[in-house]
Amino acid sequence: MEPLLLVPLGSTEQHGPHLPFSVDTDIAAAVAREAAERLGAVVAPALAYGSSGEHQGFAGTLSIGQDALRLLLVELVRSARTWAARVVLIAGHGGNAPVLWEVVPTLRAEGHEVAWLGLGAPNGDAHAGLTETSLMLHLDPARVGAFDNVVGATEPISDLLPHLREGRLREVTPNGVLGDPRAATAAEGETLLAQIVNEVVVRIGLDRVGAHGELQARS
Repeated sequence: MEPLLLVPLGSTEQHGPHLPFSVDTDIAAAVAREAAERLGAVVAPALAYGSSGEHQGFAGTLSIGQDALRLLLVELVRSARTWAARVVLIAGHGGNAPVLWEVVPTLRAEGHEVAWLGLGAPNGDAHAGLTETSLMLHLDPARVGAFDNVVGATEPISDLLPHLREGRLREVTPNGVLGDPRAATAAEGETLLAQIVNEVVVRIGLDRVGAHGELQARS
């Protein structure tokens, strides 16, 4: 039987002064592994580079841009579909979404069974805040630095999106954090991971694909 293939999509970008550059990749890979166990799926090696131009003002960020990511995903899915019945891209970095909106419908128009979904927690913050810090405390606590004095921009993400789209993240958050991680705990991270994995499993099972190729949540 041809398998379901889950492909974690991450990034290599700053996550404040307390988290590693691989946060998005680490979380996407962990979610994919746990979801695959429940679905009987295969997990591909995570893609650790994405479109992270909004973070380029911070040293250490490595972005391949939208054009390169677009080509990479098209060729990857075409290759995978020679042996996989279905491909689901697990997007751990929101900056990759504009490429997915374009690429996945194009691949589906070619006849490929492919969809994508983004990861998020109920009432979660955007970047290197409570959500991601808690998740990393659960997944890899040795790689989390001190964060008791770390506070980032706490405005609604909708207010900050224009700055992110223009690559001016550093102007709104000099420490690179969008949110407030100070109350983060490993226990909260464990709960959040379970919630995210459960939502991923449900959405893959429902197999309701929207106009942009994204798997829809239950109504």
